[in-house]
Amino acid sequence: MNHSTEVLNEEGLLHGEEEVVVEHTQNQNDEMKITKKDMDMEETMVEAEVKVIGEVETLVGGHDSVFCCLSIVMVDFGFFRLGSTLGVNYGQVANDLPTPEQVLTLLTWLKASSARIYDANPQVLAAFADTGIDLIVTVPDEEVRRLTDPQLALQWVATNVQPYLPATMITGIAVGNEVFTSGDTTLMADLAPAMASIRAALVRLGLETRVHVSSANSLAVLESSYPPSCGAFKGELAGAMAAFLQFLAATGAPFWVNTYPYFAYKDDPSGIPLDYALLNPNAGMEDPHTRLRYDNMLYAQVDAAIFALARLGYGGVEVRVSETGWPSKGDADEAGASAENARVYNRNLLVRQMANEGTPLVPDRRLEVYLFALFNEDLKPGPTSERNYGLFHPDGTMAYNLGLAALPSSSSTTASIALTSSATTRDLDTVVILLDNNPSFGQQSRVRKGSDLDRLTRQVPCILCMAIQSRIILDSLNAQQLNSL
Repeated sequence: MNHSTEVLNEEGLLHGEEEVVVEHTQNQNDEMKITKKDMDMEETMVEAEVKVIGEVETLVGGHDSVFCCLSIVMVDFGFFRLGSTLGVNYGQVANDLPTPEQVLTLLTWLKASSARIYDANPQVLAAFADTGIDLIVTVPDEEVRRLTDPQLALQWVATNVQPYLPATMITGIAVGNEVFTSGDTTLMADLAPAMASIRAALVRLGLETRVHVSSANSLAVLESSYPPSCGAFKGELAGAMAAFLQFLAATGAPFWVNTYPYFAYKDDPSGIPLDYALLNPNAGMEDPHTRLRYDNMLYAQVDAAIFALARLGYGGVEVRVSETGWPSKGDADEAGASAENARVYNRNLLVRQMANEGTPLVPDRRLEVYLFALFNEDLKPGPTSERNYGLFHPDGTMAYNLGLAALPSSSSTTASIALTSSATTRDLDTVVILLDNNPSFGQQSRVRKGSDLDRLTRQVPCILCMAIQSRIILDSLNAQQLNSL
C-alpha cells in the first residue's frame, strides 16, 4: 500500500496552529468501489417490501424460544448476505440470549465479517473457531489494574487468546472501555501500562502480528468536534492520554471511538437536522476551514477525532468506529429514539459500508465500523434507550424491520431464500421469501400456501432452524426456477 500525507492549512483555528498533518493510506482496490449509479439502485431497492409467500404446513411444538436466524428467514429483514461490510457488537447483558452457537449461526448466515465482545468468554471463543469471523475481545475495566503486572498479563493472554488461535480469528484486544471518561483517575493511569504488558505478552508468544491492542473511547474525550477541523481533546485529558496515544503510534494500533449522532440530536433536536444525524440525504455542512463538505454527522465526528489526534502529533493513527447505532425506544425526554429512526440510521450505515466509503478527510481509506448492537440488552441500567440499541430482542425476535431489500449486485436476479428441514418427525414445507417489485418476477408470484407471518415467526421453534441437519439455502432463483417450486 502507498502512504500519502495530506496537509490541511488551518491558520487561526485553535491556539494559532498553522497546519495539521493527517496521514492516510490510499485504497488501491478501486474495483471494489460502488458507483453512484449502484448507490442510486440500492436506494431504490431498500424501499422494496419482502413478502413471505409460503408457510409451514405443520409446526413442531414444545419449544418456547424463537431463534433469531429463523426470524430473519421469515421476516422482511433484508439483511441478506452482507459480505464484508461491517462488524457487529455482541453484548450479553441480557436475559435468555441465544447460545453462542446460535448467535454464530446468525452471524454466519448474515455473512458478518467481524464481531466484538465485551469480555473473553471461552464459550464464545470456542464457538467462533473455524468461522472466518474476526473477533475483538475485551479486558473489562475491573481487570485492567491487575494486568499492569507483566506476568499476570502473560497469563491472561496465554489463557484467553493463545489457545484459540489460529482457529478463532482474534484480531484485537480492547483494554477497558471508555476509560478516559470514566472519572476513575486510577483506571486512566493504569490503562497504558496494562496495554504495554499485554503487548509484551503477545510479543513473547509470537502473536503481536496477529493481534493489536487498543481501547475504545467515548467521543466525549473531545472538547470540540464542530466543525470537524476544530476537533481537539479536552485539555484536562491530554496528560492522561499521552502514554496511551504514544502506545498506539508505536505499535500501529487504531484509535477506536464510540460515536453516536443520536446523542447529539437528543441533546439539541431543534438545532440539528434529523436527516443529517440519520445519514439521510440532506444539504449537509461545509467545514469553513477545510472546505470539505459533510452530509452526515457520523463522518464529521470521526474526522473531528482525526484532527484531534493530529493536533497532538498523532496524525498517522487510524481512527475506527468501535460503536455506533440508534435506539429503537426511549423515555419521553429522549428525542428521536424510535424504531423508524433506528431502522433508517442502520440501513443508511449499511449502504455506506457496502460502498466502502471513507470520510471526507480520508476518502480513500474505508471507515471501519462496528454496529451497536446485535441484541437489546434488557439488564442494562440507565434510561430506556440503553436497553434498546439491538437489531434483535434477547429471545431472537427482531426489534424492528431494518428494511434493506437486497445488496447492490452486477446480477439482475434477486436473492430468494428457501428453508427446508428433514430433522423433525413432521415435514417442514418449503418457505420462499422474495422481493416485491422485482422485475424478474413481476408484482405477484404464487408459491403454495398463504402466510400468517406473525403467527409463523412466533410458533416455529428454534430447533427447526439451527439444529440437527436443518439447512438454509440461499440462491438466486430466476422466474422459471421459482415457479417450479
